[in-house]
Amino acid sequence: MEEDKRIVLCGANAYEQKYYFNEKFAQIPESVKEELQVICVLFTEEVGGIFTVVFEEDGSIVLETNAKEDDLLYDEIGSGLLVGEVRRNRQELLESLQLYYRVFILHDRSVLEEE
Repeated sequence: MEEDKRIVLCGANAYEQKYYFNEKFAQIPESVKEELQVICVLFTEEVGGIFTVVFEEDGSIVLETNAKEDDLLYDEIGSGLLVGEVRRNRQELLESLQLYYRVFILHDRSVLEEE
């Protein structure tokens, strides 16, 4: 089985009412951390379930949402719409995080020349 090279940046869990931030990314500015926390917590408050922001191996960001199988209150349609809304409204933030990951985690300096 291939090792999962994805890394969770942060997430919120409506079941446990908890927010998680991966300390591997502690050097991200506080204002960005706070914005991520607001996004995650409000997402789970609105639709329920679990919401995570994940870096793929190549540095791209995935917004994932899921729920327990027996969760009748989870709004699956709303969650899909809300993921799209977050992507549109926070596009600049997400692009900055991808750039950060590629430069500081993957040590890919070529992205700096692209800018």
